[in-house]
Amino acid sequence: MLVTGGAGFIGSHVADRFLAEGCEVTVLDDLSSGRRERVPQEADFVEMRLDDPQLEAVFETGRFDTVNHHAAQADVRVSVDDPLRDARSNVTGLLNLLESVRRHGPIRVVFVSSGGVVYGEPERIPTPERHPKLPLSPYGVGKLAGEHYLAYYASVHGLEYAALRYANVYGPRQDPHGEAGVVAIFGLRVLSGEPITIFGDGDQQRDYVYVGDVVEANWRASTIALPEAGDLDARAWNIGTGRGTSVNELAELLMGVASRTVERRHAAEREGELRRSVLDCARADAELGWRAETPLEAGLARTMEHLREENR
Repeated sequence: MLVTGGAGFIGSHVADRFLAEGCEVTVLDDLSSGRRERVPQEADFVEMRLDDPQLEAVFETGRFDTVNHHAAQADVRVSVDDPLRDARSNVTGLLNLLESVRRHGPIRVVFVSSGGVVYGEPERIPTPERHPKLPLSPYGVGKLAGEHYLAYYASVHGLEYAALRYANVYGPRQDPHGEAGVVAIFGLRVLSGEPITIFGDGDQQRDYVYVGDVVEANWRASTIALPEAGDLDARAWNIGTGRGTSVNELAELLMGVASRTVERRHAAEREGELRRSVLDCARADAELGWRAETPLEAGLARTMEHLREENR
């Protein structure tokens, strides 16, 4: 199988799982945000951008039966500041990938979408898959466009695919030095005794799902029989917990796990961010046999331990 973005936070965990299951794994990553040391030693590694014309050669030699597509520009604020950069990665790159899949199939594609952005500011909480899609950022528009392209390739070319609409994923290997990934960012600052910055009033709610649970969803989407393709939502599943946690609550939990209190500072709300994003995951349970199993405090404890080890 091919894992794009397999040097990144979630993709590297997915690569680990498939190797543990006895699969042959190739990781493709341009290392713009991923780290070479996260690529498992047992995996083949290709350093390449998704829009590179040489991607075709990777498929010619790889003979993949599955593509797990995690490579993306994943920061909402970057997409707002530079929509063209976001589209080159998340739309043009995906199309280059899908053309190679079409020419070398049959190949199942597991596509990482985002339940946190494709629905926009939802009227219904928790939000089910068939809720109207009204993304409020170029990142959300690009992810939704990706799902439409997948549905097109399924209808016209017989592509077999699954789209996983992630909630806010957290866990070991999340980058604490970037702009996204509030759990890792807050966690490292708490461990360092530094102030944390909360944008807006901190009452914004998110659905935090542990990376180990997300990896299990990827395994199931890659290996089980899938329902018939149909409309956009037929092959799309929310991957979250169904439980909302505010930014203020998250800060308190992290300080509790670390047994340490730090100053909380507030700044202006950021453009393109939602007030509430909590996902209804009943269909993933019914159709994929998947549900999130890791309680938030347990997942935060594992994440904080990893941050301690990495930043000694």
